[in-house]
Amino acid sequence: MAAVQAVLQRCNPSLMEPGGNPEPDGAEAAGVVVFLTDRRRIQKVLWRQLFALDSMMSLLEGLQSAQQLLTESCPPHPEGGARARWKALKVERMSMVEETETLLRSLQDKIQQIHKRRDKLTNLVQHLHSKKQHHQKLERSLHQAQMSLRSYNGQLAQLRVEAGTVLGQLIGWERFRNEQLLLITENIIHVRLLAISQSELIVELRPWFSSDPTSYELKSLKLSVNLSDDERFTLEVKEVPAVLLEDWMKGRRVELSCDLQEVLKCYVAQAWLLSEIQVLRSSFAIDWRSDQRLLVYLKTASLVCHLQVEEGYPSVGRVRLLSVRRDGKHVNMSGLKPPPSVLSLTSWLVFLCSSPLI
Repeated sequence: MAAVQAVLQRCNPSLMEPGGNPEPDGAEAAGVVVFLTDRRRIQKVLWRQLFALDSMMSLLEGLQSAQQLLTESCPPHPEGGARARWKALKVERMSMVEETETLLRSLQDKIQQIHKRRDKLTNLVQHLHSKKQHHQKLERSLHQAQMSLRSYNGQLAQLRVEAGTVLGQLIGWERFRNEQLLLITENIIHVRLLAISQSELIVELRPWFSSDPTSYELKSLKLSVNLSDDERFTLEVKEVPAVLLEDWMKGRRVELSCDLQEVLKCYVAQAWLLSEIQVLRSSFAIDWRSDQRLLVYLKTASLVCHLQVEEGYPSVGRVRLLSVRRDGKHVNMSGLKPPPSVLSLTSWLVFLCSSPLI
């Protein structure tokens, strides 16, 4: 009841005067307290609205134009009193909490680093101990190896003397074997040794010729055989005659004899074509590209003809005119019709040389 009187005294002192209405009972007093509390809450809202309206009216009275309202910055929010101090304390508390959390995280990281370093140090000590034991074992093994090495040095000296005697015998037998092998090889596979050094052999392949007197004479093929330390060899053509050697240009030294036979067989297989090309070189400006089986005929300084020689020429394959170019541009070959007798490479070159169409 005293609390109700205090509220009534604060809100409406006239209710507490003696000449007024009789003192209300508890239920009525409680209802009055609720009413006054709601009324005070409504008044506070109205006071805030009136304060905001008064501030807006004061701001509008001080403006010169509507454009000034759009361009002028908002007035600062008034801060002061207990609310400002409470906000400042709240900000300070949040800052201290964040700082404390940061310090705790940093302390936790340092503790983890200390644990890691301690574990690492323990592992290093164990590793050092194992290294020390391994070093002691190596020292014992080294001592035993030195003792064995002294024993082996004596045996090695004795073996060197014996090996020198055996090596002399082997050199003599190898020289005799090479001489006999050279004679046999020269007579059987038509290979003649022209020069020899420690790492290179120069040989001449002498192909057999046909008994046909009309066949072309095929020149000998000179090759350079380069020997390496890893028991392998490399072939290199010493002169101009073109021959396809890609499959036998490299190999093991023990396969040299067989590869020379294959080279000779390949060279003889192309005997007709290569011999014909060798004869044509003396009469025509030609270039033979063996990898493409293409013959390039330079009729004049600006006119170039390309002839394709098919596999199996002259018995099976034939010669085709691929293109004619003048100053790098293609020439129309529709009117260029050779007679049926033009079948061989020589006939083609004679026809192209004498044709007035190109």
